[in-house]
Amino acid sequence: MFKNISILIIIISTFSGSLSINAQTIWDHMEKQPQTLGVENGMESYETDEFKLRLIKDSQTLASLIAKQDSTFDFTPFEHLEKRGGDNFYQLGDLNIRLRKSGQQDWRKYASAAKRKPIEGLKGTGEVLAAADMSATFPEDMPLEVYRFWDSKDGALVLRFTLTNTSPDEVEVGGLGIPMIFDNILHHKSLEEAHHQKVFFDPYIGMDAGYLQVNRLDGNGPVLLVTPYGETPFEAYNPLLDDPTPKSVTFEGFHEWQVYTKALAEEDWQGVKPWNKAGSKILKPGESMDVGLKFVLTDEVRTIEEKLIEEQRPVAVGIPGYVLPMDVEGKLFLKYTKEIASIDVFPEGALSLEKHLAKDDSWDAFMVKGEKWGRARLTVEYKDGTVQTVQYKVIKTESDVLDDMGSFLTHQQWYDDEDDLFGRSPSVISYDYEDKKKVLQDSRAWIAGLSDEGGAGSWLAAMMKQLVTPNPQEIAQLEEFVHQTLWGDIQYASGDRKYGVRKSLFYYEPDSMPAGTYRDDINYDSWAAWSKKDAYTTGRSYNYPHVTAAYWVMYRLAKEYEGLVDEEKWDWYLDQAYETALAMVEQAPHYAQFGQMEGSVFVYLLKDLQVEGWTAKAAMLEQVMRKRADIWESLAYPFGSEMPWDSTGQEEVYMWSDYFGFDNKAKVTLNAILAYMPTVPHWGYNGSARRYWDFLYGGKISRVERQLHHYGSALNAIPVLKAYRDNPEDLYLLRVGHAGMMGALSNITKDGFGPAAFHSFPNTLKIDPLSGDYGSGFYGYAVNTSAYLYEDERFGWLGFGGNVEEDGKVVTLNLTTGARNAVFIAPVKAWITTRAGEITSVSYDQETKAITVGFTGNQFTPVAKINVEAAGYQLENEHLPADGRITLPLEGQSTRQLELVVE
Repeated sequence: MFKNISILIIIISTFSGSLSINAQTIWDHMEKQPQTLGVENGMESYETDEFKLRLIKDSQTLASLIAKQDSTFDFTPFEHLEKRGGDNFYQLGDLNIRLRKSGQQDWRKYASAAKRKPIEGLKGTGEVLAAADMSATFPEDMPLEVYRFWDSKDGALVLRFTLTNTSPDEVEVGGLGIPMIFDNILHHKSLEEAHHQKVFFDPYIGMDAGYLQVNRLDGNGPVLLVTPYGETPFEAYNPLLDDPTPKSVTFEGFHEWQVYTKALAEEDWQGVKPWNKAGSKILKPGESMDVGLKFVLTDEVRTIEEKLIEEQRPVAVGIPGYVLPMDVEGKLFLKYTKEIASIDVFPEGALSLEKHLAKDDSWDAFMVKGEKWGRARLTVEYKDGTVQTVQYKVIKTESDVLDDMGSFLTHQQWYDDEDDLFGRSPSVISYDYEDKKKVLQDSRAWIAGLSDEGGAGSWLAAMMKQLVTPNPQEIAQLEEFVHQTLWGDIQYASGDRKYGVRKSLFYYEPDSMPAGTYRDDINYDSWAAWSKKDAYTTGRSYNYPHVTAAYWVMYRLAKEYEGLVDEEKWDWYLDQAYETALAMVEQAPHYAQFGQMEGSVFVYLLKDLQVEGWTAKAAMLEQVMRKRADIWESLAYPFGSEMPWDSTGQEEVYMWSDYFGFDNKAKVTLNAILAYMPTVPHWGYNGSARRYWDFLYGGKISRVERQLHHYGSALNAIPVLKAYRDNPEDLYLLRVGHAGMMGALSNITKDGFGPAAFHSFPNTLKIDPLSGDYGSGFYGYAVNTSAYLYEDERFGWLGFGGNVEEDGKVVTLNLTTGARNAVFIAPVKAWITTRAGEITSVSYDQETKAITVGFTGNQFTPVAKINVEAAGYQLENEHLPADGRITLPLEGQSTRQLELVVE
């Protein structure tokens, strides 16, 4: 009964405005539950070469796990142990089993945590630290005998289980889950406490090559890796929804490592295509099986792959990543102690592979091309029977994805109704892909009100799309939006420079609106159904970057292109962007103290004010932003928001810290970002910034859940790739940053719909049907899309955002990015960007270090406007301008080249 109550309270509290209060109520209630774990009866301490650990005597589950190299940090939720001591509270060392006897159709569930009883401890000998017969804590009718062992194997910590069929019948094990319980409970923690004490952990659901990485929230080492011991494939990562620990914005919940999933696929995941093929194990009478996990440490996130190689685990490195546009020649590098026996592709024909030679022949190398749109699984079997899976998402070319998205936004999502009672027309409005309808009403005012991330997301995406691939018809529609809806309804001016951005245009006020205005099937009894007064307030800072970005894009289009913008000149849009940026601090000072989603737009705006010679306004904006950055510099972890714990401010905090030379704060921010942006051979998790509560505020399937490629992925790719360009030898940063950036494109449907994020629960594994806050992520792609040419000592020349060709000493990168407006040549740290005109290719001569860049344009870009940052270079016959800015006539569709040579 308690676990049902906990779920209910969390759901109610999410939409009552008092989530933290109700979560606390559950925590208080937990203490009153019968404590069956046996904490009061004491613990036993053990050591391995790397760890100090404590086990609870009565259950022999893990109570504490501390790395010897940092005795102040516990990877487990030890501080909550006494509250989490009742039935159904999972601990590390528990086991969930689903099985059926021969001839049965239905699966039976057994869980060691469901009805706890003290287990029978056995004497440990040799490598065995502790052992137990777990039969007492399982129901008597379970036909398996289960023994658990905590071992020190060659100094490493190992948890293993032996399951024996004690019945006269064959038993099929179709579900075998090992709960992964580490301390990601952030409840009642300040940002500083959370970063020093807590962890985030993510899976590589890669079968025998799978692992779990447990990263400290501050991004510092050591990192805990959980890897298979023996035959323990990582088939799925399943949420433990029946654990009563209250889920909220401060706690995502726990998951289990699923070894076999046939029962779950048949019962819980019907109609869903799982990440891996669902397996099971048949035990004959008297037969036993062993599964286990090994716990090891590595210095930091960058050394995870090195540690896996040291542990003789299979390692895969995909370049440029696992979101694979159809025109990209991807590369896959595999390393394992055994040779490859076979490679299979599912669905058949989704990927094509061609064997290549790696520079380091200890790696197997393949060229991988996407042939069919959608998810694709690569299954590699090695000669010792080890199986590794690599998960790809094949998408259209970036250019085609952008064209589809722009069309969808300005057709299916275009809202034009002169009679709209809320002033939302014309606009690009929220959309429900499941119902194929515009969202004109929602209990969350912002969703239907063109506001906040969840409602402004669609029109923001439409605006940002024009920055990378301008379309005249789409721009004409967006000009209507800017001058009829954005300026005057969403944003307004009253008095001298009193600009403001409303929280929402939609509101719930039935007494003041005509009868029948509001739908009867929507529950408006919620804090989120704002009144008109609440909706029209201007004190929410998070709305201001969206508006600033819209004006900034229009400024760029009007200034850099010919014939695309008609309503106003470029200086009007630039001034609107400037006034909006200042208004955020004036009108919304409380929230403006925090870093903003898309807050990097203020950095770009400042630089454009400087370029245009608007000295006074540039100085004013810099002064205002410096005051905010000074506060962040004084804080240990300045990433907060109105949430009790948050990370959405990291993008802007990093960019201003970098701009003002606060190098230590920039480093702290980057480390925290890397703590939860993993790089793993799985498109959904690779570069996917940790986020788990925004489905509540911007999704249709509303629940606390690890979101795959929510907007944080592409937003935090902005600082990661900026950090990479400052440290061009750090391939890890490039891999993570590029993956996060491509995350913004990964979930766009075949016909161009952009969703809030992808649902990671294995019973769902699909995009959310609501457009929600997608636009914030696409902003990250639009300002960050870029190509990179890198030489690796193991793999040779690599291309990110382009395909590599080698001709003797000349290496060419042919760009495939959607915008084709930026390229970085890592060996010489050359950064070449355009404000108008496309970069088709870049060639680099390894002997002379000469760089040749090809450009092209169209009727709107007769001149390429180029910026070159390349120390020690000059044009072929003259020095580079001091500001690095060059114009190059393009003469219609013809291609021109720019030659850069060493001075």
